Amino acid sequence: MISARNVTLAFGKRVLFDEVNISFTKGNCYGIIGANGAGKSTFLKILSGEIEPNKGMVEITPGERMAVLKQNQFEFDEQTVLNTVLMGHKRMWEVMHVKDALYAKEDFTEADGLRAGELEAEFGEMGGYESESNAASLLSDLGVKEQMHQDLMKDIPSNFKLRVLLAQSLFGNPDILLLDEPTNGLDIETIGWLENFLADYQNIVLVVSHDRHFLDTVCTHVSDVDRSKIKTFTGNYSFWYESSQLMARQMSDKNKKNEDKRAALLDFIARFSANASKSKQATSRKKALEKLTIEEIEPSNRKYPGIIFQPLREVGNQILNVEKLKKEVDGRVLFKDVSFSVSKNDKIAFLSRDPLAITYFFDIINNNGKADGGSFEWGTTITSAYLPMEHNAFFNEPYSLMDWLRQYVPAHVTDADEPFIRGFLGKMLFSGDDVMKKTNVLSGGEKVRCMVSKMMLQNPNVVVLDQPTNHLDLESIQSFNEGCQNFPGVVLITSHDHTFMQTVANRVIELTPKGIIDRLMTFDEYMEDKRVQELRAEMYA
Repeated sequence: MISARNVTLAFGKRVLFDEVNISFTKGNCYGIIGANGAGKSTFLKILSGEIEPNKGMVEITPGERMAVLKQNQFEFDEQTVLNTVLMGHKRMWEVMHVKDALYAKEDFTEADGLRAGELEAEFGEMGGYESESNAASLLSDLGVKEQMHQDLMKDIPSNFKLRVLLAQSLFGNPDILLLDEPTNGLDIETIGWLENFLADYQNIVLVVSHDRHFLDTVCTHVSDVDRSKIKTFTGNYSFWYESSQLMARQMSDKNKKNEDKRAALLDFIARFSANASKSKQATSRKKALEKLTIEEIEPSNRKYPGIIFQPLREVGNQILNVEKLKKEVDGRVLFKDVSFSVSKNDKIAFLSRDPLAITYFFDIINNNGKADGGSFEWGTTITSAYLPMEHNAFFNEPYSLMDWLRQYVPAHVTDADEPFIRGFLGKMLFSGDDVMKKTNVLSGGEKVRCMVSKMMLQNPNVVVLDQPTNHLDLESIQSFNEGCQNFPGVVLITSHDHTFMQTVANRVIELTPKGIIDRLMTFDEYMEDKRVQELRAEMYA
């Protein structure tokens, strides 16, 4: 078990945590959630001992080993990939080097022999004799191929460094595992492997992530960081979100009888419990919801943005036609022979194993880049709004948010007064004096919220989204997701957020160096279809 007792932390006048008391127990996985800046990552650092609180203490059951996902990619530059993973078990690594040093002594004494025997026994108890093969297996599961295992960390690509550091934290079955954004840099298949690994993990896991599908798959509880406190709730992220929303509606409905409200809540819990029994979660984790009482459900204090795209007109029959589009970068084919037409009601998830491919494709069809061949044509009824992955160029000038958004008022709007502009900023939670904030000092998440305000202002009937969840907190992601689900127009999207892709898209197009794969199906159906997976293997071979 690991506990925080009366933990308080303040930076100047800003109180991040105030008398926090919380415990985490074996067999459970806790998703640490909270708005950007609430202190989620800081709390993990307090638990790991990296940050000392102003007051209070962290208690760990004696003898239990903690592992932490490292964020410094350069810390192990001079170590091999395999040794970096082995170093995740500090005591095992230390014992290995002490006994090797003893055996290397020229004047090896009887006392040295006795000491070496003790170390060999300890090494064996920790699984030391299987450690290299276990570490190698873990690396391979995370997509780090065997030929890289003896390379120095400084010589491998940064996205593989992230995988090695993740393997380091998972190595040796630690009693307490602290993971801050563990899915960063992972592809869909590797995230699936990690979900299965953690869903069956029998020790304590604390994870910070903005990936709702990941949190839903692995978590038995969520710990909500809000207003300088942390409170733990039973269930995964979706259960916490939907139950807190339901409770808020129940509390606001004064005409509904208490027994009816209670019956509705019990029915909700029963339905979620039934779904949990069909999930990947281990049996011990399915029981968490069965023990839940209604009293544990509370309405959320969170504010959610209002992301509502309202088309000025419906799309016509001609939306987007793409013919033989092609793009190469530095001799590398990102995609070619891309031909398809977009139909009414299409919400298309775009995939590629090359992350550059979709960004270049979206830039091309939005006239921000040029193809090496082929053509595309938008219909005359189309008004599109584009959220590029890189948008810093929109924020070079130190405008106030009001003046910044005013630049993008479309010609058809004739009454763009201050209340009108404030309304669009207010939907994205910029209120009061916030609207006078300068755009060149905005955080990443604030810039995305500004870009979404700009998109809503366009009254588009087509939205194009390149990694829309980057930099956003879970509240904004949830609202963005629901806004795209409810949008009556066309959506073209690529995202690392599994839930976003699954709940929004009804069609999947994958761009490959040999052409496209185009299927009318959901994202999950696409990823689980055996014939599709065989075709994917051929297209990337």
